[in-house]
Amino acid sequence: QVQLVESGGGLVQAGGSLRLSCAASGSIERFADMGWYRQAPGKQRELVAAVTRGGVTNYADSVKGRFTISRDGAKNTVYLQMDNLKHEDTAVYYCNAHRTVVVVYTYWGQGTQVTVSS
Repeated sequence: QVQLVESGGGLVQAGGSLRLSCAASGSIERFADMGWYRQAPGKQRELVAAVTRGGVTNYADSVKGRFTISRDGAKNTVYLQMDNLKHEDTAVYYCNAHRTVVVVYTYWGQGTQVTVSS
């Protein structure tokens, strides 16, 4: 049973920073990649950032230069450092992980709300 638990969301003013954490039950080395998605009201869920087991990162154009994804294998945790937040970053942020065992398994956390006031 894989569990992903997010934390670190909240209310922040535009220009501020937040750091999201995603703690996995067990080793994150099991996952080919982990990432953060977000979903704003009335919009589709979108990829924000992802990092592979090997440390290769990928970012949505809208957050490049402002967000940083990182992973700590010793703590089984993935982080999303969000700086210079904008009102349009307001959304529920979800942690995601992929594991391949013959087929690809996808896991999601419960989500954490990020609200940026303008």
